[in-house]
Amino acid sequence: MTFISSLPICIFPESESVSPPAFENDLEEEILFLFKEEFYGRKLILADREEVEQEADNILKDADVSDVAFLVVGDPLGATTHSDLILRARALGIPYRVIHNASIMSAVGCCGLQLYKFGETVSIVFWTDTWRPESFFDKVQKNRQSGLHTLCLLDIKVKEQSLENLIRGRKLYEPPRYMTVNQAAQQLLEVVQNQRARGEEPAVTEETLCVGLARVGAEDQKIAAGTLRQMCTVDLGGPLQSLIITGGSLHPLEAEMLSLFSVPETDSGPQSSNGLCT
Repeated sequence: MTFISSLPICIFPESESVSPPAFENDLEEEILFLFKEEFYGRKLILADREEVEQEADNILKDADVSDVAFLVVGDPLGATTHSDLILRARALGIPYRVIHNASIMSAVGCCGLQLYKFGETVSIVFWTDTWRPESFFDKVQKNRQSGLHTLCLLDIKVKEQSLENLIRGRKLYEPPRYMTVNQAAQQLLEVVQNQRARGEEPAVTEETLCVGLARVGAEDQKIAAGTLRQMCTVDLGGPLQSLIITGGSLHPLEAEMLSLFSVPETDSGPQSSNGLCT
């Protein structure tokens, strides 16, 4: 079995992680157009998250007697689900190889921040009326205290069911949603305000230097460096986006590189009386 990230093959995880920028709309039609079965002589299967996570045995079926390849976005081992496939393959005596590719974990170096100065990566999820987790912020603070940058991976909602459809067992899905740097910055500012309200002194403030990135590696890639408050309103266009919270002290080369992407002071955006962007 081959875990690959740069060539067309027979199993493509439709929404297991993310969609390539060119596939955001009419995903299935685009893939079948680009990866025509008759051209490659392979059967193409679009595997959604449920199939990858819950029906892994189907992916490995017959892989001991025929070639099966698994195409992902980014690096094949950037998701624990893919490690699970390897463990299953080993248990079944199926040989495998991994062909690595670029990942956002390394591609963020395009902004000029040095990769060895990054701490633990965190994920920022969409808040709801009843679920507003802040636990990720502990890792951000730990990184800041160590002078390390934090890469924030922003939430992706693809093939998600509403609570009503989930309860009723209806296979109806909500439109895809991709968190923007603006949304992530707004939630971070609320966490900062919440910590102050509890008498705590947050390691991140409205003026902390951050970097917003969008569509890294694409021709229309965008990078913006500014304060956390400015990240609320900076226009980075469409998905996929990521946010970096800097560790405080910058190497002179890092500072010079970030100056290339500096957000003008006038782009700080409107601010409410409690310090949050509106």
